[in-house]
Amino acid sequence: MNISLEQAEKAIVAAKAKSIELGVKMNISIVDGGANLVAFARMDGAWLGSLDISLKKAKTARFFDMNTGIIGTLSQPGGSLYNIEHSNGGLITFPGGVPIKNAAGEIIGAIGVSGDSVENDHTVAEAGALAI
Repeated sequence: MNISLEQAEKAIVAAKAKSIELGVKMNISIVDGGANLVAFARMDGAWLGSLDISLKKAKTARFFDMNTGIIGTLSQPGGSLYNIEHSNGGLITFPGGVPIKNAAGEIIGAIGVSGDSVENDHTVAEAGALAI
C-alpha cells in the first residue's frame, strides 16, 4: 500500500502548520512506499540546500523503516551501521525523517524535513506523519 497524493498533501499541511508554530522555514518531502517523491513544499525563504536533504531524509526513513535519528545513532564509529550514509546514493542519518503509517500500522511512505535544527526538523516531520 502506498500513500496517496491526498494523504501526502495532508501531511504537508500539518508539517507547515507546525513549522509556522515554531517560527521556522522548512523544506518538506513526502515519498511513497517505494521511496518515490509524491509531494514537496518549500516554504518561502527556506534554505535551498535543505531541499535535497529533506528528500534524502524521507528516502532514508522509508528505506530502513525507522526515524533517521535512530539510524544516526547506529551509524556512529563502532556502530552496527557505521558508514551506511554512503549507500543508496547517499543517505541522511540525522533527525528529520519519519516513516508514515496508515491506520492499520502499515508503512505507506515517509516524510523528510530540513531547514532548521535537527530537533525542529524531527518535530515538524513527526507532526506531518501523525496527520495521516
